[in-house]
Amino acid sequence: MQIDLSGRTALISGSTAGIGFAIAAGMARAGANVYINGRRADRVDAAVAAIKAGGSGGGEVRGIVADVGTSEGVESIVVAVPDVDILVHNAAHVALARFMETSDEEWERAFEVNVIRAAQLTRALLPAMLARGWGRVIFITSESAVVPPPELLAYGVSKTALQALARGIAAGIPGSGVTVNSVLPGPTLSEGLAGWLQPEVDAGRASDLDEAAAAYIAENRSTSLLGRMTDPREVANLVVYLASDQASGTIGAPMRVDGGVVPTVF
Repeated sequence: MQIDLSGRTALISGSTAGIGFAIAAGMARAGANVYINGRRADRVDAAVAAIKAGGSGGGEVRGIVADVGTSEGVESIVVAVPDVDILVHNAAHVALARFMETSDEEWERAFEVNVIRAAQLTRALLPAMLARGWGRVIFITSESAVVPPPELLAYGVSKTALQALARGIAAGIPGSGVTVNSVLPGPTLSEGLAGWLQPEVDAGRASDLDEAAAAYIAENRSTSLLGRMTDPREVANLVVYLASDQASGTIGAPMRVDGGVVPTVF
C-alpha cells in the first residue's frame, strides 16, 4: 500500500516533539503540506527545520505558534489557516496525580486543553471540509481513555470525553465524505516520558532508557502484549493511514496502538 497525501493540507496540534512531531513528519513524507504547531517559536522553528532536513514528499512545511489550550490560541490558528484537509488533535495537558491530590484547577485545565479547545478548533475547521466533501479529523486519545489509571485520573477521564466527542461528531455528519476517528496510543517513549524515566538510568537502576521503559511497562502495564513502550513513529503510521483515501471506510472508530495494554475484546 502506498499512501499519497499530495495536495492535502494537514494541521497537527502540539507537534514540535513526540507523537505529534512523528505524525507531522509522516504526513510530510507522504506529500502533504504540513503545519507544525507549538507554543514556543524556537521549538516550532526547530521542528520545521528537522522535518525539512529529514526529507518530505514535495509538500511545504510551515509553523504556527499558538497555544491550542486557550480560546485565543485557537482563534489565532483559524485566522492563519482557515481551511485544512486533515486536522490532528495531539496537544494535551497531562496531570500526574491521583484523585485526592488533583485540584479543581488541574481538572479544569485537563478538560480545557484536551476537550473544549479541541471541540472549538474542529467546529471552526469542519465546515470547509464538509463543503468540499472530503476531510479527516483525528483525535489522539489514549489507552487511559478505556482504562483510566489512578495516577493520571484527570487525564484519563478527559481522554474518555475526547473519544466520545470524536464518535459524536462522526455520527452527526454521516455520508459527508469527512471521517472522524480517534487513535489510542499506549505508553509511548516520547521525549516527555524519556525525561521522566531518565532518573532511573542516572541512578543506575536501568542501563538505558529502553530498559527503564520496559521495567515501567512490567510494573505498571503488566497487561501489555508488546512488552515495551511504543515508538512515536508506530503511532504516526496509523494516523497517516487514517488521513489517507485508503481509510475512507473507517469512521467514528477508536483505533488502538496500545501494545495490547487494554485487556478487552472491544
